[in-house]
Amino acid sequence: MEQLYDLLRLPLMEWGKAGLLPEFFQYAFVVNALICALMAGPLLGGIGTMVVAKRLAFFSQAVGQAALTGVAIGVLLGEPVTAPYASLFGFCIIFALAMNYTRNRTRMTQDTVIGVFLSISLAVGACVLLYVTGKVNMHVLDNILFGSILTVNDTDMNVLLIIAALCIGIGFPLYNRMLLASFNPSLAMVRGINAKLYDYIFVLMITVITVACLKLVGAVLVEALLIIPAAAARNVSRSIKGFFFYSVVFATVSCILGIIIPMQFEIPVPSGGAIILVASFIFAGTAALRSVSGSFKQAGA
Repeated sequence: MEQLYDLLRLPLMEWGKAGLLPEFFQYAFVVNALICALMAGPLLGGIGTMVVAKRLAFFSQAVGQAALTGVAIGVLLGEPVTAPYASLFGFCIIFALAMNYTRNRTRMTQDTVIGVFLSISLAVGACVLLYVTGKVNMHVLDNILFGSILTVNDTDMNVLLIIAALCIGIGFPLYNRMLLASFNPSLAMVRGINAKLYDYIFVLMITVITVACLKLVGAVLVEALLIIPAAAARNVSRSIKGFFFYSVVFATVSCILGIIIPMQFEIPVPSGGAIILVASFIFAGTAALRSVSGSFKQAGA
């Protein structure tokens, strides 16, 4: 894996040193961050269209917040606090599947089920974190909560690459079926599509993507990068393909500019927050464009 990354890293670092690119490109951590942006942007943008279509914004937020409990459990079990991936994936997958199962099996509304599970998860996480406070510097948890794409290492990149490959390999062939199961479960059943099965597959995809991207934008903000680019894409798209394409582009551009702009202009803001702010500006621009185009249509009518 490292050799693959070096094929991208070394030329960009050399161009940075030679002045062909901005000076900060000569640093490996910047190039690592950009490589992660190129992997995470399309992944979050693509899956974000389904999150918006299925109205699961609160669900993805709950999974992100549950990561805090996963980290606490990992530290308690002796995992390194900077990469407790076994406990993160394990707890978040169990959390998401249990939440989805309860949502399908009870008469409670979706937001009620999610709120109950989120509250329990945060309570458990707070108690466990208090217990392990003496074993870990609590400031390290800032990277989990708010993200720090500039501190990713090869392990983080490997995890993201593997998850991206798995989700693309599974998601692309099943995308149309999952979309149909989301918009019209009854029609999906008529066509022989098991809507509940695809619902669980989609829940697993959201969960593993969320966990893989925690180091980039943080548990607090990862849900925003799933929702905002997709919402912006909905403002300007006229078809499902356009919706997917624009969402991928907006998410990727947000990740890249969120890294480059603060460094280029020496703005002291966290990279996770900068990425979300860029996405927010894109959303505002598309909302304004839609408003103007709607006014012109009404005037023409």
